[in-house]
Amino acid sequence: MLTLQSDLHGNHLLGALPPQEWQTIAPHLELVQLRTEQLLCDSGQRIHHVYFPTTAIISLLHTMEDGGSVEVAAVGREGMSGVPVLTGGDTMPTRVQVQCAGFAYRMSAGALRERFGRSDFLRRVMLLYMQALLTQVAQTAACNRHHSLSKQLCRWLLIQTDRTPSDQLRVTQQMIADMLGVRREGVTEAAGKLHDAGLIHHSRGCIKILDRAGLEERACECYGIVKREFDRMLPRRHAEAIA
Repeated sequence: MLTLQSDLHGNHLLGALPPQEWQTIAPHLELVQLRTEQLLCDSGQRIHHVYFPTTAIISLLHTMEDGGSVEVAAVGREGMSGVPVLTGGDTMPTRVQVQCAGFAYRMSAGALRERFGRSDFLRRVMLLYMQALLTQVAQTAACNRHHSLSKQLCRWLLIQTDRTPSDQLRVTQQMIADMLGVRREGVTEAAGKLHDAGLIHHSRGCIKILDRAGLEERACECYGIVKREFDRMLPRRHAEAIA
């Protein structure tokens, strides 16, 4: 059980709650450690728990009949997984899998649904998050269809680092290729050019951002659209509560 509201600040949604709200939420939160590629909920499965990441990154993956998959959204410290429980759904339309290992707060779907129905503030914050998440899903689909792999990679790296307190990602090039739905060789070539330009450093299983501004210059407009929507919709702490 959490004893201090500061314990919640690793996740922006939880950190945005006023004291009276977090006091009712805290007893239902359990800090858990998530491992890379851990399956939290498969497509079509009933949602038993929702997760509020603090250092972990969770991927929402759309899986095709041939077994191929592509990431439609990433969830980190800015948000939560399992939003269908707030819209009346009991199952996930996508596969929910840990992309980068780390910590998250876990809460039963039933407990969140009960608090969502009782709290006007929580309901407003969660609905705004859902709107921002839908923007990310839509922009990712457009980006994957219309932009070069190099621009997609820059956008993907920036979004991932926005969702974790570190500028270092524990990911392989094969994992990135799977997330983008492309061949690994293409990711290797694109990442190599970013490395040679001094924007990133990549080694086996790890990518470190060296020049964020330079990476933003090479990214397509999709990154800026998604970032602005999250910044506009979501408070980072209670002092920035929605008017």
